[in-house]
Amino acid sequence: MQKPDALFPAPVQPAGSLPIDLKRSLSFADLLIHGLIFIGPLAPFAIYGYLSSISKDMVVLAYLVGALAMSFTAYSYKLLSADFPLAGSVYAYARRAIGEKTGFVAGWMLVLDYLLMPAVVYLAAANALHDIVPSIPRWSMVVGFIAIGTVVNFIGVEVTAAMNKILLAVQLALLAVFLVLGAYALSHGAGAGHLTMKPLYRPEAFSVGLVFAAVSLSATSFLGFDAISTLAEEVRGDSRRIVGRATIASLLLAAALFVAQTWIATDLANGRSFASPDTAMYEVAAIAGGKGFGSLTACLCAVMFGLTSAGVVQASISRLLFAMARDGRMPAFMATVHPRFKTPYGSLLFVAVASIAISMVFLNHFDVIALLINFGAITGFLILHVTVVVHFVGRRGSRAYFRHLVCPAIGFAILAYVLYYMERAAWEIGLCWLALGAISYAIFLRKRHPLRSPAVEPC
Repeated sequence: MQKPDALFPAPVQPAGSLPIDLKRSLSFADLLIHGLIFIGPLAPFAIYGYLSSISKDMVVLAYLVGALAMSFTAYSYKLLSADFPLAGSVYAYARRAIGEKTGFVAGWMLVLDYLLMPAVVYLAAANALHDIVPSIPRWSMVVGFIAIGTVVNFIGVEVTAAMNKILLAVQLALLAVFLVLGAYALSHGAGAGHLTMKPLYRPEAFSVGLVFAAVSLSATSFLGFDAISTLAEEVRGDSRRIVGRATIASLLLAAALFVAQTWIATDLANGRSFASPDTAMYEVAAIAGGKGFGSLTACLCAVMFGLTSAGVVQASISRLLFAMARDGRMPAFMATVHPRFKTPYGSLLFVAVASIAISMVFLNHFDVIALLINFGAITGFLILHVTVVVHFVGRRGSRAYFRHLVCPAIGFAILAYVLYYMERAAWEIGLCWLALGAISYAIFLRKRHPLRSPAVEPC
């Protein structure tokens, strides 16, 4: 059996070395906004065309099942973040509750999710903007957004938090206008002419396999609530309580927004064909408010997607890499913290370079990269649910079986089913990534890097 990490001694810094402490400055509101911005109130705009095709227009059903699956995952995050208030998310939890190998696998699979996430958001931004100004190459848009994100995150998490509030306000305002115009257009004969049950259930097209295949893509929109836990070491106040509350709240709010906008969008589209799956939602926006509103929506979404990734996505992956590097399970330069800004600038620079490379590879394969993100995330979430059972029932002898056994078991079963229905390409690349992780683990184990993570006593 693996031996779970016991209480780690506080790190001893060599003379002249950089500190590894991150600056504590975030409140519950900051975390909630961080989660909502990472998820993105407008996230369905990026994948609606693909999701509508896969789900046979039952987009709302796909989002509701996805929200149900992720609610169990959010609850598991709440339970573990209270006992382990550390940066590193599932990696930190599994490593301490189960053992070194399981922790590394969890962290490695989340790296696949988080490392691809900046690229997919930047590509979504480029796709939206390219439809308006086709003369500007998409690759140059991607590089520009990445440069902004790196600078913002380098300066500090407070700048990111301040920018998040502005971005969230703009996104919610745009979404409100879309919902009002869409409802007005429906009531005046556009699309189906009224709200129908088709976005939720079409008996002639329904099948369990189809729904879970759609959920394997819709889950992309929800990813981000889990990223709140990566900021646990930068929370001001009781992080053990605040992180869990913010995680669940952000997921529930996002789910409500997704259902509202896709229900109206699907009835407005009413089975029509789109010019491109990348621009499907902007075509629906044009139905709701005219061609000008469709173009404005595409432009604002491009800016929002780009700056969202700049503000939160790069911040979260850099913290995960920081936590793993601090434990000697990633290259040491990723654990370097800037002496003035107190930000993990080594991992930030790595994420910037990696995002450019990944974006160029998947420039014309947006749907594939979205599925790969879900493969990494769902694999990590499966380990998360196992960690809850092992930590609370196995190690601590908890008899609260509904919270610590039934809930994680249900969450595990739903996600395992979603994973089963993923496309073959996602499985092939995902398993190759896992194999690469095994090789990397063997290399770092042979080097025997010292463990430098801070001591945390489980509550």
